[in-house]
Amino acid sequence: MSEAAKTYEGWYAYHDFRKIDWNKWKSLNPSERQQMIKELLETIREFSTVEDDRQGSFGQYAILGHKADLLFIHLRPTMDELNEVKLQFDKTGFADVTSTPYSYISVVELSSYTIPPDVDPLSDPAFRERLQPILPKTQYVCFYPMNKRRLGDDNWYMLSSEERRRMMRSHGLIGRSYAGKVRQIITGSVGFDDWEWGVSLFSDDPLNFKKLVYEMRFDEVSARFGEFGPFYVGCRLTDEGLSDLLSKNIKG
Repeated sequence: MSEAAKTYEGWYAYHDFRKIDWNKWKSLNPSERQQMIKELLETIREFSTVEDDRQGSFGQYAILGHKADLLFIHLRPTMDELNEVKLQFDKTGFADVTSTPYSYISVVELSSYTIPPDVDPLSDPAFRERLQPILPKTQYVCFYPMNKRRLGDDNWYMLSSEERRRMMRSHGLIGRSYAGKVRQIITGSVGFDDWEWGVSLFSDDPLNFKKLVYEMRFDEVSARFGEFGPFYVGCRLTDEGLSDLLSKNIKG
């Protein structure tokens, strides 16, 4: 039996994708819409306060394409807190004009592949920051879920720990070559969701997402063992930007 890699877990993550029913939204009278926007912004500001005491993090984004309109990312110390966040949003009036085309539950994860053997991530401040990250305030975000393949000779889980460590070291070198251009947060979801990992990329230049993911396609870990879910890309929204998105160019 192949030896399982040791993992270290940090904050829990909830990627909440929302699609707006624009017909329903536009059918509301202006005062209703303004009241719902006000309630939404108050709720979001409350979500954001967790960063003040480093008890989590929050980000909001406008998603491009047809898959969703908005993405809210929540990081919290416990899964119970994620459930409270979900319920708090669902109780807002704005939630009534949205649907959830996709969501993702996971936990920030570091594996022993990427950690020097003489380092304890739980007591090292630099690694603890990686396990309890504040979401970067970059202009763009890219999210996708992924699995490691389990098919015939390309079964990641039947490889020896030495083989996996060697390949992950090479894989990691590509990611590190984008240091300062792309920030990456890996979350594990085995037993939590339909995929094994979620990858959240943050950058001020969206072309960095294309270049990084394309380059990794030629790495053995991705070429032989990577299975990728849908990709979502979006632009960061300030509270003012979210208010403008919901109120501008709406008749009535």
